[in-house]
Amino acid sequence: MKSDSLSYPPRGLSREEAARYVGVGITKFDQMVADHRMPKPKKVDGRVIWDRLKLEAAFGELPGDDEENIVDFLLQGNHRRE
Repeated sequence: MKSDSLSYPPRGLSREEAARYVGVGITKFDQMVADHRMPKPKKVDGRVIWDRLKLEAAFGELPGDDEENIVDFLLQGNHRRE
């Protein structure tokens, strides 16, 4: 493949790259695909490729940062002190 002088992220990612992109290991990524938290891949000839934009959308739908206000949590005193 010819390289070019433009710098941009790839749209299609391998299984390993997709797992790394969302910050989990391959086994966890496979579980997340199986339970529909992450999208299924596209199949191009013999290759299996995840769409980076679909991964981003699925990642945005994961529970977490918007479910609990960290300030309220800290004010309630429910955090562990070390």
